[in-house]
Amino acid sequence: MDGNATPLPEAAGPAPTADLNGRAMPLVGFGTHPMRGDQATEAVLTALSVGYRLVDTATRYRNEAAVGAALAATEVPRADVFVTTKMPPDQVGRERLTLERSLAALGCGYVDLWLIHWPPGGYPGVASWREFLRAREEGLVRAVGVSNYPVELIDALHAETGVYPAVNQVQWGPGDYDPTFAEAMRRRGVLLSAHSPLRSTDLDHPVLMEIARRNKRSVRDVVLAWNLHHRVAVTVKSARRERMEQNLAAAGLALTATDVEAVDGLSAAAGAR
Repeated sequence: MDGNATPLPEAAGPAPTADLNGRAMPLVGFGTHPMRGDQATEAVLTALSVGYRLVDTATRYRNEAAVGAALAATEVPRADVFVTTKMPPDQVGRERLTLERSLAALGCGYVDLWLIHWPPGGYPGVASWREFLRAREEGLVRAVGVSNYPVELIDALHAETGVYPAVNQVQWGPGDYDPTFAEAMRRRGVLLSAHSPLRSTDLDHPVLMEIARRNKRSVRDVVLAWNLHHRVAVTVKSARRERMEQNLAAAGLALTATDVEAVDGLSAAAGAR
């Protein structure tokens, strides 16, 4: 990108997408943790009305039924909503039952993405991965992936099955940026997804504040736009409509190459490369 590029005007148009087994996965998604019950249902309905088309939940969040109520109530067709859920590793050996319960709670015949929430006992979870692949073959899920996995465990899944996860969802932000890890995911064809792009970020950091000032945007916008520049999917969480709109509009912010390099440098891993 040209270092003198002019940022795009603020806009809340369709979020950029990545191809996932022929299905377009929005790179800006709505996260539902820790909301439950009516709050979760109303938040998802609001998010869909604002323009979000990816909704992220998990068995462990205990809000799949609330998300399902929103999917049933919204006027947005199911085919237009990308639904992600996750299986906790304590359900190893009960993968199919867990998925069937998730589908029933969500009121869906399939989910677009099913993730192993974190490595079971620190191991790759090959047996579970085989069940995930079987569910994909049967059409119960469109794509399968993992969350919180290091490279070596992803390689172990591939070594046993010949299939890499489509997605690896991890905590990822400027403070977590590791170009070596990001490149390892890219080489394997694994889409990197940030489940907490703002949690580990110092939103008062002078570098971020200066970039935000020059672009006349918030620091949150800068962090989200930085992730999108690197083709990292982001899951953002807020029950407030105004904040939802602001987060979605971050896709309209084009950072300069200089800005991106400055944000990259906030990570010790990036600086050590």
